[in-house]
Amino acid sequence: MRIVFMGTPDFAVPSLDILVKNKYDIVMVVTQPDKPKGRGYRVKCCPVKEYAQKIGLNIMQPARIGNDDVVEQLRKLNADLFVTCAFGQLLTAQVLEVPGYGTVNVHGSLLPKYRGAAPIQWAIINGEKKTGVTTMLTTLKLDEGDILLKEEIEIDDEMTAGQLHDRMSLLGAELLLRTIKGMAEGTITPQPQNECEACYAPRMTKEVGEIKWEASARDIHNLVRGTNPWPGAYSYIKGERMKVWKTRVTDEDKITGNKPGSVLDVTKEGFLVQTGKGTILIMEVQCDNAKKLTAYQYICGHRVNAGDCFGKE
Repeated sequence: MRIVFMGTPDFAVPSLDILVKNKYDIVMVVTQPDKPKGRGYRVKCCPVKEYAQKIGLNIMQPARIGNDDVVEQLRKLNADLFVTCAFGQLLTAQVLEVPGYGTVNVHGSLLPKYRGAAPIQWAIINGEKKTGVTTMLTTLKLDEGDILLKEEIEIDDEMTAGQLHDRMSLLGAELLLRTIKGMAEGTITPQPQNECEACYAPRMTKEVGEIKWEASARDIHNLVRGTNPWPGAYSYIKGERMKVWKTRVTDEDKITGNKPGSVLDVTKEGFLVQTGKGTILIMEVQCDNAKKLTAYQYICGHRVNAGDCFGKE
């Protein structure tokens, strides 16, 4: 089977890798154009391109996948199937009509829940106990195509978005392989999505990470996990912006009468903070232009006392 693979970030690399290792004919890898990144704004290629270059696959990097010249190049490849996995561009009708078997997308949620750009992060932020990966037939509407296969994964109470991302990228690769084999054998029947169960996972922004101390301890803990490693949950203490990387809910319901965000106690374990409902222990932090520190390391160099308050002054 001749396959065009479209993907960009780390999440997509295992899916491409599993197709290569199972001897599928990858006639082209399509990925996003190189972009400047980091403090020095150096142009850097994406993980999928790095992998494709390493093993000698053909690569295209169109600014717009739907441009006529790009569509014509895709037609000339005579591909049987297109595979998309965190590609980063919406496919046009012209592109979708090219492959005979259609286009299969690997999506990081149990569709129709969490359609959109950041399903892994929002599943954790919203306190889901399980999520999963779905393979689906790509249509013009975002993540609304018929479902091919699904696989669930449990989310434990300490799991971060980064950890879940890594597990799901491997799970997605395995599911993609099963999907392509099933399509070739005719053993998969596409199932329409239930629109009544649909919800969306919009793209993450830095603003999402701001901690609202009026929220419950559980919701704040989920925000910290769901925004790790990017964009990171953050607040302010004594006018200084501080990212919060690790927390633990110490009491689900306790209300002390102190203002949400108030530091109740400072120990070697961290800062015990009152929230809108319950208390939370802040265990790992990072100030701007500084490295990550345990709360105890931070305390050794900064004065934080019971009665201090997190939040904008």
